[in-house]
Amino acid sequence: MKPATFRYARPETLEEAVALLAASEGEGRLIAGGQSLLPMLNMRLARPAVLIDVALVAELQVLARERDELVIGAGVRQRTAETSAVVLEGCPLVPLALRYVGHLQIRNRGTIGGSLAHADPTAELPGVAVALDAALVAVSPRGRRIIAARDFFLGPHTTALNEDEVLTEMRLPVLSTTRCAFLEVARRSFGVAIAGVAAAVRFEEDGRVAQARLAAIGVGAAPLRLSSAEEAARDGDLGPAERARIAAAAVEDTERLNGAGRDAAYRRRVVGALLSRALAEVAT
Repeated sequence: MKPATFRYARPETLEEAVALLAASEGEGRLIAGGQSLLPMLNMRLARPAVLIDVALVAELQVLARERDELVIGAGVRQRTAETSAVVLEGCPLVPLALRYVGHLQIRNRGTIGGSLAHADPTAELPGVAVALDAALVAVSPRGRRIIAARDFFLGPHTTALNEDEVLTEMRLPVLSTTRCAFLEVARRSFGVAIAGVAAAVRFEEDGRVAQARLAAIGVGAAPLRLSSAEEAARDGDLGPAERARIAAAAVEDTERLNGAGRDAAYRRRVVGALLSRALAEVAT
C-alpha cells in the first residue's frame, strides 16, 4: 500500500516546527528518521494531514554532558548515540540497549526521539528511560515542559505528549560510577523483543549494592520499573543466592500487571532469568 495524501513541510528551526504542529490542529505528525512512522503511513494506520520533517532542526541534535546530566536531542540518530564517547562515558546503559535496536541500517536512520515517542512496549530506549528516571523535555506554543519518564509512557504507542508538543530531548543522570547491563530475548536476531531488562547498579566500597535501578520491557503496556527487585537488591552482594531472590522479586513485580497476552507467564519467567544474568554481568 501507499500513504494517503498529505502535505509536507520541512522546518529548519524548532520554533517553526512547533508553529507548524500547532497549526495542524491535531492533524499533523512529526517525522525524522521515519523507521516507525513510514510503515504506519504505508499501511494507512496513520493518516496525517501534514507531515512535518524535523530532520534539519539543529536544536534537536544536541548531544552533550551538562554537569551531572547527559542530554540527548530527540533528533540524534540512534547509531550516533550508540557510538558516541560522550554517551558511553556518561551513560553506558544507552549504547548497551541500542545495540538491540533493529539492524544497523535502522539505527543509522532511526532517532532517539522517534523511538521514545513511538512508545512501543517492547522498545529498548523507553525501558532505559524508565529505569534511569529520565526527564523528557517537550516544547509547545505554551513553552517548555519536563515530563518524568514514569509518567510519559501511558500505553502501547501512547504517551503524555499533547498534540501540539514536540519532544526535544532526553535528560539522563550521569552513571560514570555505575555498572550497567541490558539484555533481551527475541524470536530472531534483531527482532522484536519478547522481553528485556535494563539494570544500572552502583556499589559501595565493600562490594554491596548501594542502589539498583531496574526495569523490564515486553511484559505490559509500557516499560515497568522493577521496584520490588530494586529493594531486594539493596545492600546485597549479588551472589547466586542473592540474584535468585532478586529475580523472584522481579517476577512478582510483573505479576502486578494485567497480563501481557497469552504468553504472559512465559514473559515473566524470561524477565526473571534475564535479570539474574544482567546482575551477574554487573557483579563481575
